[in-house]
Amino acid sequence: MSDAREIPLLLARGVSRAFAHLGYATLLEVSLANGRRADVMALGRVGEFAIVEVKSSIADFRSDRKWPEYRDFCDRLYFAVPDGFPHELIPEDCGLIAADPFGAAILREAPLLPLNAARRKAVTLRFAQVAATRLRRLTDPVAEEPNLY
Repeated sequence: MSDAREIPLLLARGVSRAFAHLGYATLLEVSLANGRRADVMALGRVGEFAIVEVKSSIADFRSDRKWPEYRDFCDRLYFAVPDGFPHELIPEDCGLIAADPFGAAILREAPLLPLNAARRKAVTLRFAQVAATRLRRLTDPVAEEPNLY
């Protein structure tokens, strides 16, 4: 792979490709209402949300304890890790994805913990606003950013 700063982005790309194959739309680096930022957020065909936390190394995993705060914003929570990452480090109550820059495979499905209706609506609106804002930037890179929170 590339330099250490690019590895998480390359793994997120592989995760996004795999989720697209499963019928999900994905966004990278999505800020959540609690101030946290999801590495990958995926929206499925029937409105279900998955968040994928990308961990590029053991040190990256051990230094990050904010991931439980993502649970309130998704129906399923996964970790995506590169080849050689010890799978036993990933908590059993989270899904496990093996990823590389070109794709990914779900090794362990994440438990389904459905969002309540009000939270689902808020997360869906946030996902749509982020996607629309990013699309607008492609045609107007100097446009003022909306205040989404």
